[in-house]
Amino acid sequence: MFISTYENKLDKKGRVSVPAAYRSVLSSLGYNSVVCYPSFVNKSAEFCPKDRLEKIIETIDTLNPFEENRDIFSTTILANSDQLNFDVDGRIILSDKILKHTGIFEKVLFVGQGNTFQIWEPITFTKFSDDARKKANLKRSELKWKQT
Repeated sequence: MFISTYENKLDKKGRVSVPAAYRSVLSSLGYNSVVCYPSFVNKSAEFCPKDRLEKIIETIDTLNPFEENRDIFSTTILANSDQLNFDVDGRIILSDKILKHTGIFEKVLFVGQGNTFQIWEPITFTKFSDDARKKANLKRSELKWKQT
């Protein structure tokens, strides 16, 4: 599972070291790579193991092939996805498309999301996180917690 946040520097070649904890999760699943695509919800990029992307593809495939929704989701997610392999130092190369979408130029914030993780420009994430905390506080009574 991907949890916590980590900040790393982007080098001049667009490389960034993926946190060891995240690489460990991917390695335990048998992967030496990660899939990413620009978020269509905010100014971040979504990262997931290949098997999670396969589940997304299966979901998209359940949509009517003759309706616009299927093309919308295929294009938004699949056509904009990249499979990024780790180099020997645990780094990936972020595409110009991802860097432009996220506004990342110097520092990369890795944000755990459970089964996935995101990357953000740190100041942008701080603003998003502060707003999310306020909204979560207002909506906490709507959550249905499982009794254990």
